[in-house]
Amino acid sequence: MLELFNDELEKIRLQKLLFLFSQKQEKADYDFIPYKFGCYSHSANADLTTMVTKGLLGETNVSFQKTDKTSYLKSLKGDDLAKLKSIKTLYGAMDSNALMKHTYRNFPYWAINSIKAESILNDQEFANVQKQRPVNDSTVLFTIGYEGGSLENYLNRLVKNDVKLLVDVRNNPLSMKFGFSKNLLKRYCESLEIGYMHFPEVGIISDKRQALNTQADYDKLFADYRANNLTQTIDTQKNILYFLTKYKRIALTCFEADHCQCHRSHLANSISKLPGFGYEVKHI
Repeated sequence: MLELFNDELEKIRLQKLLFLFSQKQEKADYDFIPYKFGCYSHSANADLTTMVTKGLLGETNVSFQKTDKTSYLKSLKGDDLAKLKSIKTLYGAMDSNALMKHTYRNFPYWAINSIKAESILNDQEFANVQKQRPVNDSTVLFTIGYEGGSLENYLNRLVKNDVKLLVDVRNNPLSMKFGFSKNLLKRYCESLEIGYMHFPEVGIISDKRQALNTQADYDKLFADYRANNLTQTIDTQKNILYFLTKYKRIALTCFEADHCQCHRSHLANSISKLPGFGYEVKHI
């Protein structure tokens, strides 16, 4: 993208052009969240930052520049190159404001948190953006895993379900997967006005998660968890229930994509049996 645009792009333009390119891909290289200037990919920005560190790109406060002399356009597949060139043809003359306006009009969900939307859209267009904002009054205890998906896909599931508080129930909240270690995940959630809390005591220690090769192994692990953890952490579970009644829509999070293979489902089930619980449990 940078090479095609004479080796330099403003950061906002680059994000918008990458987003528009992703809409043309059958399987997008990057997912995006609704951020303060519209569609934004933390993952793409992390990759750009890494390339700066490795000396492949330069960076200022407002732009990225390609400093590497290698021509990468030559290595692209024909279909990808054609799609990339069409992005330049269609949108290359647009500045940052024009690209924001275009994406807000055509992809209004990604503008719901924009600080610019109201000022650059007309009343009808802005009203259309506002309609995309999820609003739910029902109280729901969600569970969510991050295995197999991008940070942005995960955050979008929280946003679209109007989750107000993420409750991290990992014993060890570190991850090799970008964005899911405690401090980063907390920051990214709070940037979308989603609170974050961590309760390590209701997690399963790493040593117990070794050698899980069969369903019988999982069944044994979760039987031990129900007998020796859930019975000892009632106060924490009551605390989580308190936050559910306070925030109405909270999500228990851990790694596994399948909630049946994760302790969070057993934790949610235990919380649902506490006195005063009369709400829906939903796995997203």
